[in-house]
Amino acid sequence: MHGGSRHGSPRAAQGRQAPGKQAQGKQTQGKQTQGKPARPPRPAVPLPDADKLTRLLEPVVHALDLDLESVRVSAAGRRRLLRVIVDGDGGVSLDMIALASRELSARLDQAVEMGELPYTLEVSSPGIDRPLTEPRHWRRATGRLVVVPLAAANGHQDGTGAAPVEGRIAGTSDSGVTLDCDGELREFGYAELGPGRVQVEFGHLDSGADELDDAADDPAEED
Repeated sequence: MHGGSRHGSPRAAQGRQAPGKQAQGKQTQGKQTQGKPARPPRPAVPLPDADKLTRLLEPVVHALDLDLESVRVSAAGRRRLLRVIVDGDGGVSLDMIALASRELSARLDQAVEMGELPYTLEVSSPGIDRPLTEPRHWRRATGRLVVVPLAAANGHQDGTGAAPVEGRIAGTSDSGVTLDCDGELREFGYAELGPGRVQVEFGHLDSGADELDDAADDPAEED
C-alpha cells in the first residue's frame, strides 16, 4: 500500500503533466500557424491636385482684390494640410487673412476637389523669404533692401552663378526696377534679374510694415 502509493503519485503526476505539455505545445503551434498575417501597409492616399485647387480658389481670392500666390497640399497623418498664400497691394492684414480663410473654406465645402478625408486649411501672406519673381512682387517690396543676381550675366538665365547686386527698391514699372545702390540709381529690366531676396532690417521699417510681417507669420487655420 505504502509503496504503491509512493510510486503511484509520481506516475499520476507525470501522466497528467505529459498531456498538458502536449496540449500546450499544440496550442502554441496553433497560434503560430493560425495567427493573423502581418497587415499590409495601407496604400498612400493620393493628394488633391494643386492645379485644380488653384483654378477653384483663384476666383474667390480675386473677388477679395487679392492675388493667389501659391497652393500646396501635404499629408499630415490621416489628414491633409492645405496651405494657401495670398497677397495684395499694401499687404494683407490679419482681418483680411481671416476673411479669406472663411471664404475659401466655404468654397471648399461646396466642392469635391479635397475628397472625403479631413483636412486643415491654412491661409497666410508671403513671408519675407518669398523670392521676388513677378513684377507685382517687386512693386510690393518698394522701399525694401534686396539682393538679386543678374540673370543675364554669364548666360545664366535663372540667376544662378551671377554676381548679385544689392540695393534698395526705389521704384518699379511695367518693364523693370530701379535700385538705389549706395546712392547710385540703377535700372534693370525684369528679364535681367534673377529671384530677388528681401533683406531683414531692424529699425528701418515702420510699424505698419511690421504688422504685415506679423500677419505672414501668423496664418489663419480652418478645419
